Amino acid sequence: MAVKKPDNLSFEEAMQELEQIVADMENGSLPLDQALKQFERGIKLAKASNQKLQQAEQQVAILMGEDEQAQLQPFENEA
Repeated sequence: MAVKKPDNLSFEEAMQELEQIVADMENGSLPLDQALKQFERGIKLAKASNQKLQQAEQQVAILMGEDEQAQLQPFENEA
């Protein structure tokens, strides 16, 4: 199975993969070359995830732009 580019993953998929990379590296059982590759992949995942978060924040700011004094309210699920 081909590895997807970080930009093509959803935020949740990227975070899940990043958590797995961290766990594997903390385990300390990876050979150096594989650890470096995983580290590089983790950096790319973190950057892509950060970009997605910034885009979401910008979208919320635009949506809230109708009322500059509006405060974000916690989401309450009425299930």
